[in-house]
Amino acid sequence: MKPLLRAVLILDALLLLAFGLLFLLTPWTSLYNALLLVQTQPALVGQGFGVALIGLAWLAFHASIDGALTTAVAKVIGHVNWLTGVLMLIWLLGLHTPALTGFGQIVAVLTGVVLLVIGLGGVRLAGAVRRRERVRLAEAAAAERAEKQAAKDAAKDAANRREPGRVTAGFPVYHAEPVVEPVVPVTRPVSSVSPVAGAPIHPVVDEASLTPSERAARAEAAAARDEARNGAADAPGTPRPPFHG
Repeated sequence: MKPLLRAVLILDALLLLAFGLLFLLTPWTSLYNALLLVQTQPALVGQGFGVALIGLAWLAFHASIDGALTTAVAKVIGHVNWLTGVLMLIWLLGLHTPALTGFGQIVAVLTGVVLLVIGLGGVRLAGAVRRRERVRLAEAAAAERAEKQAAKDAAKDAANRREPGRVTAGFPVYHAEPVVEPVVPVTRPVSSVSPVAGAPIHPVVDEASLTPSERAARAEAAAARDEARNGAADAPGTPRPPFHG
């Protein structure tokens, strides 16, 4: 869209240059009579206006080359053009001043319409290009900020990897510590045999402290054990010890 605005600026420069030269030649009476135009009186005003128009033409041409001036100059020159066209139409159609012949009035009215259309088109086009440039600048600034933030985050991550105890993003970094399990003592099963070989695990009971009934029960139990042991020895098939001479 900006190349189209440059083309409009070049067209504005050509129109302004043509009108500037025409007003600069205000003292040339025969030229104005041939073109059926009304001379500006006094001629000094016409020539001063012509110099101003030539200066605007040079500015428009320079802005079509320099991209930094394109939108601003196009907007100003567009406003100048459409306002000039409106004034021409008001004076020519509304006030019928100056009094021109039929051909001259047609040419003046067409000139006013052309200035109005080109001026409004240039203003709208300059506004569109300006908005696009703002959006592009905003996107470029956002991308630059995102790149800077990414670089900062990468630097922080690298620093945190070098120093594990530092705090990142407002939260402390926790590291796993080795868990020390408690030592459980090994227990051995209690043997039914006393540490002293052949000694029973039960304490020896004094016979004098037993009652007669307890002594009788113990005697019966001992007799039953002896009887069971003798019966097992006398059972058939039981190996017997050899006889000695």
